Amino acid sequence: MKSIPSATHFIKSIATELGFSYCGIAKAEFLAEEAPRLEAWLKRNYQGKMSYLEKHFDKRLDPALLVPGAKSVISLIYNYYPEKDLGQKDTDQFKVAKYAYGEDYHLVIKEKLKTFLDKIQETIGSVSGRAFVDSAPVHERAWAKKAGLGWIGKNSLLLNKNMGSFFFLAELIVDLELEYDGPVKDYCGTCTACMDACPTEAIPEPYVVDGSKCISYFTIELKGEIPQEVKGKFENWIFGCDICQDVCPWNSFSKPHHEPRFNPHPQLESLTRQEWTEITEEVFETIFKNSAVKRTRYEGLKRNIRFLKPDNNAAPSARTE
Repeated sequence: MKSIPSATHFIKSIATELGFSYCGIAKAEFLAEEAPRLEAWLKRNYQGKMSYLEKHFDKRLDPALLVPGAKSVISLIYNYYPEKDLGQKDTDQFKVAKYAYGEDYHLVIKEKLKTFLDKIQETIGSVSGRAFVDSAPVHERAWAKKAGLGWIGKNSLLLNKNMGSFFFLAELIVDLELEYDGPVKDYCGTCTACMDACPTEAIPEPYVVDGSKCISYFTIELKGEIPQEVKGKFENWIFGCDICQDVCPWNSFSKPHHEPRFNPHPQLESLTRQEWTEITEEVFETIFKNSAVKRTRYEGLKRNIRFLKPDNNAAPSARTE
């Protein structure tokens, strides 16, 4: 069994080897500061129709309920900032959030986390743990903050001084004691760029996002029809939204990722507005075969595209489940 310092060093070296940009470690303990914030957020119904966020309240705050005997939460950053911003090539072009350009991050990062756990068990010994990437009730931004990977920005996303916010967060919760990192300071200062830029006013106060007003919520999470009161406010976003990140000064430090699986499908790069409007289910399945865009399904994407039509006279979409 390795010593605590050598086990910590080994884990951070494996993170680098597997392509993670940063690795931070926090002591696995109840997130006492987050409990009242999460409760207040839910009471304001900022989760909208995302009922899954109301479940497993205690598990979101206590890692020991996810991994018995948990001692450490290893937080990881994986860059997805693209070489080319597809939404900037044409101001009239439909836009897809950058994180969804390539292969679904769940698939890519989960494989790396499995390898990560295997290496820990092979080298350090009998270690129990679980891997998470935007899955299960893990309060990932809170853990990343505690592990010193950045601070929570006014748009509620984790911001890293050296690379902004265009990255995925992932966690390994393990029953292994390690050296722990400390939090960093908040560098948002007086800036309100993200709040000012949101066209649906989904950031009602600093550090709080009303999920039920977010363009990402409307285009991905919401089933059924999009409310007419947000008509004309989507700025051509048909899957997700990057507005609050694009305007963040810290994202001027973003550098392109080195993950081939995150590169966009060639057809995605060349789709015109007309081709988007006329997209068939066959083309949808080809371009988005292993993409996060499949979360909204074909009919959901068609609904989003129709919603951006000025006249909106198209027949209502089928309900997406």
